Amino acid sequence: MKTAEQTWRNTALPTEQRVAALMEQMTLEEKAGQLGSYWIRPEEENHDSEANVAPMADTFSGGPSFDTAIQNGLGHITRAFGTVPVDPGQGRDRLAELQEQVIAANRFGIPAIAHEECLTGFTTLGATCYPASIAWGASFNPELIKSMAARIGADMKKMGVHQGLSPVLDVVRDYRWGRVEETIGEDPHLVGELAVAYVKGLQGSGVNATLKHFAGYAASQAGRNHAPVSIGPRALEDVVFPPFERAVREAQVASVMNSYADIDGEAPAASRRLLTEVLRERWGFTGTVVADYWAVSFLHSMHEIAESEDAAGLLALSAGMDVELPETISFANLAEAVRAGRLHEDVLNTAVSRVLTQKIEAGLLDPDYDPRGAWLGDDTELDSIENRKHARAMAEESIILLRNEQILPLKSPARMAVIGPSATQPRTNLGCYSFTNHVYSRFAEHEDYGVEMVSILQALEDSPALAGSNIEYVRGVDFTDLDDSGIEQAVQAARNAEVAVVTVGDLAGLFGRGTSGEGCDVVDLKLPGRQAELVEAVLETGTPTVLVLVTGRPYSLGQFAHRAAGIVQCFMPGVEGGPALAAVLTGQVNPSGKLPVQIPDHVGGQPGTYLTPKLGWHSDGVSNLDPRPLYPFGYGISYTEFEISELQLSHTEISTEGNLEISATITNTGGFAGAEVVQLYLSDEVSQVVRPRRWLAGFAKVQLEAGASTRVTFDVHADRTSFIGLAGRRIVEPGNFIATVGSSSEDQSHHATFRIVGDIREVGESRVMDTPVVVQ
Repeated sequence: MKTAEQTWRNTALPTEQRVAALMEQMTLEEKAGQLGSYWIRPEEENHDSEANVAPMADTFSGGPSFDTAIQNGLGHITRAFGTVPVDPGQGRDRLAELQEQVIAANRFGIPAIAHEECLTGFTTLGATCYPASIAWGASFNPELIKSMAARIGADMKKMGVHQGLSPVLDVVRDYRWGRVEETIGEDPHLVGELAVAYVKGLQGSGVNATLKHFAGYAASQAGRNHAPVSIGPRALEDVVFPPFERAVREAQVASVMNSYADIDGEAPAASRRLLTEVLRERWGFTGTVVADYWAVSFLHSMHEIAESEDAAGLLALSAGMDVELPETISFANLAEAVRAGRLHEDVLNTAVSRVLTQKIEAGLLDPDYDPRGAWLGDDTELDSIENRKHARAMAEESIILLRNEQILPLKSPARMAVIGPSATQPRTNLGCYSFTNHVYSRFAEHEDYGVEMVSILQALEDSPALAGSNIEYVRGVDFTDLDDSGIEQAVQAARNAEVAVVTVGDLAGLFGRGTSGEGCDVVDLKLPGRQAELVEAVLETGTPTVLVLVTGRPYSLGQFAHRAAGIVQCFMPGVEGGPALAAVLTGQVNPSGKLPVQIPDHVGGQPGTYLTPKLGWHSDGVSNLDPRPLYPFGYGISYTEFEISELQLSHTEISTEGNLEISATITNTGGFAGAEVVQLYLSDEVSQVVRPRRWLAGFAKVQLEAGASTRVTFDVHADRTSFIGLAGRRIVEPGNFIATVGSSSEDQSHHATFRIVGDIREVGESRVMDTPVVVQ
């Protein structure tokens, strides 16, 4: 008869059998050890809130040593790379040392899962920093995102990392929220499409993805981080849940992380409804649920629904939480709770089996596993030429041209003024979870970014298209400093120039250390600091001005737009952002980005998104406030022109479980090759509940040479019209629907009507959530 170890080490046996054999031999303490984690943090982070890289990290200190914490095994090693600057090779060696210690400390020799952030790339020193998630949305290109995620995963895997804490699938609800830059946009279909692509790319490289933050996080009151969420079940099911559901069903994501923010008084970290009933019982999720950092402890200290840390741990574990991150606090006494009868051992076993399953699937329990194994190879390069090329392509496809009064591309003006803080600060191109902004900016000397970057100014000066131009740079103002004494010099430079390029926007950081990012929320949508005053002063000169925004959220541009000769929106375009922007401004690249969020007209009163019912839109006699945006969701123009024609529906009538094809011809009628995002929107003429005016049902990014045409066909199932009805169940309701194919959410020039007939159909959990697209 085989010994238990021969069974759970046997790679030829089913995973379930191996897990069961191992768990039979484990004590309660050894089982509980698999649900914990350890974070080796620098000493100053235990005492200095200014150094926090996670919320309230300075309040959690004084725990056991690493040697003590791993005596019975360890579930996760937290952020071995992304906490302090460390050379990639040294970082990999250090992680291997930690794994060897974990293996030696527990009698079964079980390693830990190593996780790291990877939202804009592997969050470690020297790794490629790709565009922020909001820029992914602007690209409207799932294949580009999938390829990026595959590159990120490959770099993480070769360094010994098993799990990435990305992507963020929160659908934007309030532009004032600091983490807008981490989202993919304000439409659940766009977020879902790119989420599936990211998860498939990362996991295809052998690194588990983690969806976050489940659920409702982005709908916090007043856009304030960690604030309560007041959202109804209909919006939760129709707007918040779909991207998570698609990533679970279609991409088989391996992990999910909870949201900090309570939903109508229910804390997600302790919500059996969310973590078990919705995720597992409804959607079929089989992976692990991991806690956002200290979220389990917050059940006691912040939400105040548990009387102690131990009670918080029991609440979370019973709800469906599997692993406490980033450190073991509330899960520290689970074994004792089982012995005392406060926790049923089956609950503990269920979570442990999920963690061990993932360790087996990652090869960590194979007989030949070695944290210094040959499979790691000698390659520690994390910023390869291929990575850079991909980062450049992503940046170029995400840049959005909003306005162009025959000023762009720039035609090598004799005298050009470049003005604004973004022009010489490459960090403005990076998100708050890039290693540069997240960690390195606190350690590095001035102009040392941990990865090579070229500023916008340098890229313009190096551009062959501007050879011979006399370029004068004036900073004018800083991002947040209220000193406006430099504005007069900027005005003088603009007056002396033929063209002024004004670059303004955000500098990402954490918990108030930036203008955008986690914990960097705002009261209104005015440009940070005195940047609005700088733009106003330059426009007043009358010099033709191109306004360039490098931001993590949309800002109000209503007071400027009609006077600017050109407006370009960049959403944190990554390490190649400077050269990419210069290429767009000079015409080497034809812009093709589209807005994943709207651009507000005025600075306040616009926390809503385009997914609003008629009463949320402008209506005479209802309110003196006009909530309409300056530029709508999906908007973006090009250096060429596109025309949509010949809209056709395969059927004008379908059943409540039928489908139809909606097709149109797209033609490049201009003189340059370019790409257009063809967008399909649906509207419900009459329904039993109030619904959005329209919603994105499909899109396709189409590349066309000048004069060329193609046919785009969307395959639309009746399920794509479904919603949560008055009875609280998802239904497809008969009635008339309007299909619109255009270039933005407000392009209504091409539409047709179809009818759904039959009885109301209640839609099951396996509904159709995608819209296949064929481009001929």
